[in-house]
Amino acid sequence: MVDRKDVGSWLQGPGSRAPEAAEYAGERLGLPREGSGSIGRVGRRLLGVLVDWTLCTFIAFGLFHVPLPFTATAGSGAWITLVIFGVENLLLVGTLGYTIGHRVVGLRVRSINGRPPSPVQTVVRTVLLCLFLPAMFWDRDGRGLHDKAAGTVIVRL
Repeated sequence: MVDRKDVGSWLQGPGSRAPEAAEYAGERLGLPREGSGSIGRVGRRLLGVLVDWTLCTFIAFGLFHVPLPFTATAGSGAWITLVIFGVENLLLVGTLGYTIGHRVVGLRVRSINGRPPSPVQTVVRTVLLCLFLPAMFWDRDGRGLHDKAAGTVIVRL
């Protein structure tokens, strides 16, 4: 029989009864608490994506004459901006390990094993990132669902 305590712990989400609860984000992954190699926090990641999206918006405006977001005809070129954003992530994360926005805020993407992400990991991560929703949910270690599915983590430089 299911009692109220079981349902309550389920509603509280993952980790509410986890015996292996980590002391800090990234500890279960073997990452340091702070400094180089520690988990990139949400604020930095959000700022990095904002920098990348802004650059992609201006590239779309310059190359394809897509209206800027703050104009009366905004929204009609969002797909082109999203494609440019995806290409930027595929090319830069796949080769350098970071996008321009990541670099500005001092982050990089790496595989869980500490190596640069493989091409398959980069593609999976980019496709899910472009879907937006997986990036909005993360685990106790601060990894978005797109990073979990790809087997990657965003760490500080």
